Amino acid sequence: MSKNSNYDIREWKKKLAPFEKPRVSASTWQLVNSVGPFLLLWVLAYLSLEISFWLTLLCAVPAAGFLVRTFIIFHDCTHYSFFKSRKANEIVGIITGLFTFCAFEQWKRTHTTHHASNGNLEKRGVGDVWTMTLQEYADATPFKRIAYRIYRNPIVMFLIGPLYIFLIDYRFNAKTASPKEKRHVWLTNVALVTIVCIVGFTIGWKEYILVQLPIFYVATFSGVWLFYVQHQFEDGYFEHNENWNFVEAALKGSSYYKLPKILQWFSGNIGYHHVHHLNSRVPNYLLEQAHNSDERLQDVPTLTLLTSLKSLTFKLWDDRAKKFIGNKDIREFIKQDKTISG
Repeated sequence: MSKNSNYDIREWKKKLAPFEKPRVSASTWQLVNSVGPFLLLWVLAYLSLEISFWLTLLCAVPAAGFLVRTFIIFHDCTHYSFFKSRKANEIVGIITGLFTFCAFEQWKRTHTTHHASNGNLEKRGVGDVWTMTLQEYADATPFKRIAYRIYRNPIVMFLIGPLYIFLIDYRFNAKTASPKEKRHVWLTNVALVTIVCIVGFTIGWKEYILVQLPIFYVATFSGVWLFYVQHQFEDGYFEHNENWNFVEAALKGSSYYKLPKILQWFSGNIGYHHVHHLNSRVPNYLLEQAHNSDERLQDVPTLTLLTSLKSLTFKLWDDRAKKFIGNKDIREFIKQDKTISG
């Protein structure tokens, strides 16, 4: 098979078509074994407050895992891949969105944009991690450079950012939002306030915060980390619009995050991110089968828990070397090229 055929969207569409078949039984069971344990652990975490807050935190970790798994269901629903029925995807997506503090239509729009423009240098900005090229950084104002450094700081990105994104940023509409999306966002906000108030006044606000915050914090941190490493790895993919290719962006710009089986299960197979970007209509529980169906899908950028930690050091995309670089490479560039100072 020629190299060019590796990046033929029609060939891959045909290849992955057999996996675009969600099964009601599998989807229903995933709902049960994700949302059910989450609710049970939430109640156990609340009851454990009478014994020890350390026990509450112990319950929070697996509860967060089930919340991540619930988010993957929500994510699949926004791609209309979890059920055959469009209406079923919307209903389940709206409900699971309440668990994850996400509005269905808002996430659907931004994430669809992300899929359509991943790795396209001219179309960055919606649903992406803020990424500047080396030359863009060179041309930026001092204020913008400082803002970028703060944004890319691991403490901000993974410890502060997740709560800001899910609790604040997602509560507002974008200027480009459709009337339907705006309604979804505000109705979601009203529903969340109602649910939180009912639970808070019923069990006590202190108790609610002591249970909900650790669970939500671990879950959102995990989710942001997963999204980050799936596109921010050294030999990633960014091209200008005229050279950008959808399949190349999927196979070169989306990683295969090879996780231990237990973490693969809790993360809903999202580590097979290259397959997901090739065809977002494949439900999460069929991604591994799709991955194993073609050797070319296994010859992709592969990360492990250990190797993915290197992604923390990446700051800018070097458009000349076609790779992410960190502070050391940036300093070396500064010495050799006077277009950057500071």
